[in-house]
Amino acid sequence: MANQARTGLSGEAIDVRECTTVEEFDACIELQREVFDLPDLEISPRRHLIVTRRAGGWTLGAFDGEQLAGFVHQMVAVRRGSEIIGYSHMMAVKREYQNRGLGALLKWRQREKSLDEGKTFITWTWDPMQARNAHFNLNRLGVVARSYGANFYGTDYSTSHAYDPERAPGIDSDRLFADWELLSPKVAALCESREPEPQGAPAATVEIPPDWYALIQRDAVEARREQLRVRREFQEAFSRGLICAAFERDDERPRYLLYESDE
Repeated sequence: MANQARTGLSGEAIDVRECTTVEEFDACIELQREVFDLPDLEISPRRHLIVTRRAGGWTLGAFDGEQLAGFVHQMVAVRRGSEIIGYSHMMAVKREYQNRGLGALLKWRQREKSLDEGKTFITWTWDPMQARNAHFNLNRLGVVARSYGANFYGTDYSTSHAYDPERAPGIDSDRLFADWELLSPKVAALCESREPEPQGAPAATVEIPPDWYALIQRDAVEARREQLRVRREFQEAFSRGLICAAFERDDERPRYLLYESDE
């Protein structure tokens, strides 16, 4: 898949294509180190990317000339016993290309390629305490969240530098699970830059701290309490059959919006 699209990147064309060479996979590894600031224990290695491709998955890279500016990595998965779906394991965008539309470009190309393969559903996870990711996933891509994973990956290394384990608890890697129904009316509208149908009044909300990393650095014990509160509120809402389908951005009180399921 070799496609070009113009974004706000100094008027240059970004080439989105599948990564296939060892050099391109190595560039994905270096980009993980740069963007995620994780130890090698948490980095997906070259062999993982190569085996994923052999097994039917792929890595789409966004290239600005010869430079890898971002990538999205998708594995093959199964749900409901037999339906073949995509599992979006990770996406990374080089820091100087962030906030310029490249992440959205990669996700819409991921949708396009998945539909070409006959897949209509992709899933992934995100940190529920991250307002930026919540807005991107729920409002810009149109995902829905129906389940919550407590400490899904173990202690969150991306926040480990922000607290002293001798004085404060570690931060769990709680995650929301994104359900991306690629042919839903909402997703189709957002893909075409149209306003989706309004969702009405929410049945419940879950508020998160406005700046999660700042809270961890200021008071890791309070951050842990907030995380447990958010976990409890999501678990209670999901146990009632509610779904999370939108996010309200607010500098002081950002919140998730949950609705009655129509299923």
